[in-house]
Amino acid sequence: MQRISIKPRPDWQSKVESVGLTYHSPAIMAPRTYWDESACYRFTAAEVDTLEAAANELQTMCLAAAQHVIDKQRYAELAIPADAVPMLEWAWEHEPPAIYGRFDIAWAGAGYAPPKLLEYNADTPTSLLEASVVQWHWLEEVGRQFTATPDQFNSLHERLIAKWKDVADYLDKPLYFAALEGTDEPEDLLTVTYLQDTANQAGLQTQRIALQDIGWNPDRACFVDADPEESEIRSIFKLYPWEAMLGEEFGPHALDVYRTMTWIEPLWKLLLSNKGILPILWELYPNHPLLLEAHFDSPGSMGSYVRKPIYSREGANITIVQPNAAPIATDGPYGDGRFIYQALAPACVFPDTTTGQPRYPVLGLWMIDQECGGMGIRESVGPITDNLSSFVPHLFG
Repeated sequence: MQRISIKPRPDWQSKVESVGLTYHSPAIMAPRTYWDESACYRFTAAEVDTLEAAANELQTMCLAAAQHVIDKQRYAELAIPADAVPMLEWAWEHEPPAIYGRFDIAWAGAGYAPPKLLEYNADTPTSLLEASVVQWHWLEEVGRQFTATPDQFNSLHERLIAKWKDVADYLDKPLYFAALEGTDEPEDLLTVTYLQDTANQAGLQTQRIALQDIGWNPDRACFVDADPEESEIRSIFKLYPWEAMLGEEFGPHALDVYRTMTWIEPLWKLLLSNKGILPILWELYPNHPLLLEAHFDSPGSMGSYVRKPIYSREGANITIVQPNAAPIATDGPYGDGRFIYQALAPACVFPDTTTGQPRYPVLGLWMIDQECGGMGIRESVGPITDNLSSFVPHLFG
C-alpha cells in the first residue's frame, strides 16, 4: 500500500461533475478539495485479497453478534427502544431486503498489523458514488501511467444492479427513494440519486420523494405520497438513520406498519450501525486480529483509546486519549447518549510528498448484501475522519 502524489487531470472538476459528483470542492474545505486526485493509493493484488477476506469475515462475525444480542436480549446496552424490539426481531427472522453497508477499516498495508475494524455503518453509509463510479472513471483515464493492466477493488455498480434485480419480486411498486432535502447534506442526496439510478438500471419502477414530504393517513393507517391521490407507500429506501426516525413523531407509525411495508435498510440494521456492537464483538471474539479492544462504560486498562457515542455520524463527539498527550476531541450533537471505549488503532499515517504533511486514510470496505464488493478511501489531515475529509482514489496492480 503506497500513497502516490500525482498531477490532477486537466479540467478534472467538469469530469467528475459529468458522472454526478457536484460537491467536489466545498468552500468550507478550501484550499483542500473533497474529491482529491492530487494523490492516489496503490495496493498489490494480495493486499486487496486481504481486505476482501477481512470484510467478509467481519460480516459473518457481525451477523453472529446481532444474533447474540437478540438471543440474550441485550437491547438496552445498545440504547434500542423497547417498543422497537418486536419489529426488529420480526425483520431479523423474515429477512426483508437489505442492500448495502460499509466497514471503516484502519490499515497501512502488508507488513503492518492486520486490518482493524473501526466501525460499521450498516444503515446509512454515503460516499458510494465516489467509490463506485467516480474513481472508476478516474482509473480508466489515468491508470495506465502506473501499470499496463491497472485495476481497482470495485465491482460495486454491477453488484448493486444485480442485488436490485434479486429483490425486485419482494417489492411493491413503485420503490420510493427518500432523503431529507433542502439541507446542507449534499452527499445524502447524491447517494440516494445514485442508488435510485442503479435500481432503474435493474428494471425497477422507482419514485423520488423528499423524506419530509412523506405523509401519514390516519384513516388508512399508512404512509402516503404528497401527490393529490395520496398514493400509499409500500416500499421505500430511506437514507435516514433508524435511531433518529424512531424518536420522531411518526416513528411509532413506522413500527405499526412494519409487517406490511418494506423498509430498506431493514430495522435490524440498528444492531450493526450501532457502535455498541463493538464491545459485543470483542466479548464474543476476544483478541481477534481484525478487532480492536472495546468496552462499554469505561476504558478499563487501555492506555490509548477512543471514546465514541454509540450513535454518531461524521466523526462527531469523538475523543482520542493517549498517555502524555492532550486529548483530541470533536464536538457535535451526540454528546448526551451512551459511549463506548475502543482501543486506539495502530497509526496509519502516510506523508504527503508534496506538502510534507501527514495524511490519515480510512479504508471503507463496501458490502453489497453479504459480500464485499469494493473500497473507497477517505483521507484526513488529522486522526479523526469527519465531514471535511477528502475522498482519494485507489488502484492495484
